[in-house]
Amino acid sequence: TRSNLGPLAPMAGLWEGVTGVDDHPAADGTERDSYVERYDLSPVDRQTNGPQLLYGLRYHTHIVKPGEIETFHDQVGYWLWEPEVQLITFSLTIPRGQCLLAAGHATPDATTFEVSATRGSPVYGIVSNPFLDRAFRTVAFRLVVTIGPGDTWSYQQETTLQVADRDEPFSHRDRNVLRRIGQSGPNPLAA
Repeated sequence: TRSNLGPLAPMAGLWEGVTGVDDHPAADGTERDSYVERYDLSPVDRQTNGPQLLYGLRYHTHIVKPGEIETFHDQVGYWLWEPEVQLITFSLTIPRGQCLLAAGHATPDATTFEVSATRGSPVYGIVSNPFLDRAFRTVAFRLVVTIGPGDTWSYQQETTLQVADRDEPFSHRDRNVLRRIGQSGPNPLAA
């Protein structure tokens, strides 16, 4: 239930962000795109792994460029809260053949928290298909969330890429402010 979601509780719901900014690699350096995002976070029933207890939100975010209908980015996963150790775990899967599991500690009432993952980590790592691993190798991921006033939250995301034809790593950055446009339903056991 929402009361057990710790710092994730304010994020449950349907959100829209219209001020998204994406700085990504391009042939001649860096390209900047604006984007519009719809982010749906729904509570799930508690999960157990033996003595480990997790509460969470299943999410789907869909991103388009302003005025367009074609998908610019699509992503699914879970935000999980483990109260016993005050740990947030974030999973991400995209239809380009990549997934990751990131984590970070936070207090139950935190309004800012961070999760991170590193390529090669056996627990909080990044896995890509062979093409992405060769051409745009993701070596690190960092996501900072800030719960704002008045039914808003924002994020700043940095994905460190090793692009095949570049000597230096590239910092791919995304950021957006999301405003609540709807409520999520209760988790199945609470319905």
